[in-house]
Amino acid sequence: MGSADGPKTGEAEGDARKAREARDTAVSERRFRFLVAGYAVSSYGTFLNMVALNLFVYETTGRALAMGLFMAVRLASGFVAGLVVGGLLARFSAKSIMLWANVGQGSVMLVLIVAPDGLLTGALMAVSVVIGACGTLFMVALRSSIPEMVGEDRRAWANSLSITGRSLAMVAGFASAGIVVSLVGYTAAFVVDMATFVVCAVTVALLPIAGGKGAKAGEADAEGTGGASADAEGAAGADARGSGAGKDASSAKGGGRWRPVALLALAAAPGMGLMVALRGVDAFGSSSHNAALPIYSTTLDASNPAVFVSAFWCVWALGNIGAQQVIQRYAQRTGRSVGALGFGYGTVVMSAAFIAAFAGFPLAVTAVIALIAGAADGLTEVAYTSHLQTLPATLRGHAFGLSATFENLGFGVGMILVAAALDRFSPLAVVGWSHGAAIVVAVVFLLRVAGVRRAERAGRAGLRKEEAVEGRPDRGDRDGAEVSGG
Repeated sequence: MGSADGPKTGEAEGDARKAREARDTAVSERRFRFLVAGYAVSSYGTFLNMVALNLFVYETTGRALAMGLFMAVRLASGFVAGLVVGGLLARFSAKSIMLWANVGQGSVMLVLIVAPDGLLTGALMAVSVVIGACGTLFMVALRSSIPEMVGEDRRAWANSLSITGRSLAMVAGFASAGIVVSLVGYTAAFVVDMATFVVCAVTVALLPIAGGKGAKAGEADAEGTGGASADAEGAAGADARGSGAGKDASSAKGGGRWRPVALLALAAAPGMGLMVALRGVDAFGSSSHNAALPIYSTTLDASNPAVFVSAFWCVWALGNIGAQQVIQRYAQRTGRSVGALGFGYGTVVMSAAFIAAFAGFPLAVTAVIALIAGAADGLTEVAYTSHLQTLPATLRGHAFGLSATFENLGFGVGMILVAAALDRFSPLAVVGWSHGAAIVVAVVFLLRVAGVRRAERAGRAGLRKEEAVEGRPDRGDRDGAEVSGG
């Protein structure tokens, strides 16, 4: 009787445990959806003010140079924030950083709304600094904390969902900016922008959000559950969870030594530093098509150049959103993420598509190219974010912060060089060499990942061969000792 009850009791406990795990997963995913909704609302405000603020700066100062200075200050603030955010995440919770990032952005928009005419220039500079810094702080805190929020096995789904929300917000923000400004004016646009940050701040405040503050528990969970993603993420993720990363993680507890900790985070895994460098070069390429699109659009329709730019970005966003749906379904069906190779191949396809977009093809063909560029961009975003999330929690924030620094640096330097080059060369030539550099680095990265994986396979094959030799009865103790000793 006792033996009969034993299995039944064990099965009941197992079923109850599975039910609890399923319930906890459903709750964490529902909470994350609410967080993404708040993030999408604030992203709408970000893209709305990207257009409205630039127009307002030009109208207020009457100088195009002022717009360039405004963007430069914004990028420089993001650059600095990327350097310090890893240390902040070691000292404070991700929730507090995300909350105060939104409070800061909403507050500085209020300052701009109520500022008298004599203080407008100073208020605009304050907006540029705070928006640039707080945007980076929020993004890094969110991305580095996703494994703690939803679990290691659901991070590809969560990354895809957040990118989908941001893409939808980008389309809505860019599409409505002109209408909002023309119909209700700049002040109303700034009020809407401030309200979006308030909505996101309230969402963050109401939700329990894990991550940050050393993330000791998160690191333990990552090390305990991360093995399932090793084959999906490649050698870099596997080595990042190894003993070298663990030693480096222990040096991150203080949080103040952001620079060596961040570099150690990238050195902890083969190819991780090259991956972040590729991201920076990709940002450099992105600056070229962002700067060249208005010029190219003017050559197509000088009377209404905004039509092509708006249509291009809308189609790009559709491709991005479509790719996210495919990635989410792939992750749900297989339990795997797209991996490091997906990032490399996606970068090649995306860069090639942006080059082709300026080649003068018919509009229907260009629309297909924009769709492909958006889909490849969505693939690289998910693959890149998921790959950095394989690092231990104490290193993850530093790696994402350094990545944000590289991206801001690449985009900022690119805007300067590209603006100068577009005075002499055609948009196709400028975009060609800018994105061509990204393609070259992406090919080097793919060769690196392929080489590491070949070495891993060879190592596993050699281990199996040694095990087989040790297990052969005809070899004897002497040969077995020699094999194990070597």
